[in-house]
Amino acid sequence: MKNLGRFAAQVKVGAAAMTGALLMSAIASPAAADSVRWRTIIGVSPISLTAATPTTPPTPVQNVVAGIPPGGQPWSTLGGHAAVDLAAGRVEFEVEGLVLAGGNTIGTPDGINQVMGTLVCPVTPTPVVINTALVPLSAQGDAEFSGSVGAIPTSCTSSNVLFLVRIAAGRWIANGSVRTSGKDQ
Repeated sequence: MKNLGRFAAQVKVGAAAMTGALLMSAIASPAAADSVRWRTIIGVSPISLTAATPTTPPTPVQNVVAGIPPGGQPWSTLGGHAAVDLAAGRVEFEVEGLVLAGGNTIGTPDGINQVMGTLVCPVTPTPVVINTALVPLSAQGDAEFSGSVGAIPTSCTSSNVLFLVRIAAGRWIANGSVRTSGKDQ
């Protein structure tokens, strides 16, 4: 009888531990699913190529993302990162060495002295576009932002959200690359 009592106590402890683990999993999973990170920031190549066919070669076209045109010249970076909490509407990004990679002012941001981060969810029929405030871009091409962008629609998910760096005129000059979310981070 004594062993039966110990067994019952062990079952209760085990059940409590399992319930706690399940509860923690339920609490952690939604938050992780709402978190998206880009491991680096890369500059734009303003021209892309259409696919070649057996009868036509690739054709150069503007590298447009969800209706947003690129800057007129190629841009490069030394790196950076970006992150978004979709549930809380918080965005953070940092870019280093964002400079022109073409033209007569290569290696500088030229006249660009402000940038913004942009979340894009290319859902149909109209993409969701959410901008951060403009932040200073240093002469060395460094910029950072951390703050709220307000409510992010539920149509933006960890599997469809993109990150762009844009100038005040709206053109994109860099993007988040190597996206991870939730348990991938």
